[in-house]
Amino acid sequence: MDVTSLLLLLLAALGIFSSNMPVTVAVLVLLLLRVTKLHSAFPFLEKYGLTLGILVLTIGVMAPLASGKIPMESVWQSFLNWKSLLAIGVGILVAYLGGRGAGLMASQPIVVTGLLVGTIIGVAFFKGVPVGPLIAAGILSLLIGRS
Repeated sequence: MDVTSLLLLLLAALGIFSSNMPVTVAVLVLLLLRVTKLHSAFPFLEKYGLTLGILVLTIGVMAPLASGKIPMESVWQSFLNWKSLLAIGVGILVAYLGGRGAGLMASQPIVVTGLLVGTIIGVAFFKGVPVGPLIAAGILSLLIGRS
């Protein structure tokens, strides 16, 4: 077994240990692609994987609005309440950081493993939620001066 496959197994074990199902499944799919010699999928995943993931996440976030569970009246009300306005501001900041993070992860893939390990440690030992690699990368980009 090669070193890359061992690293993927270690990340899968960390994902299982931290109850981080998305990381576990993602790593196992990538490991499966490696062992079945479907390497032709890697360039596609490297080029479009993040975009497809963001697309699926955006659909999931917008589904309650599209289904009518969040009525338009609530959307308009969000511009009248200070907490909702603050939430809009935080949403803008997080989207900005996520954009910087996506750029950093694309331009410096070496940080991806560190971000994943940090996220898994945060989930496993600090009762965190595994939603932050893009935002973490955005914060990192601010700290190291990259976009």
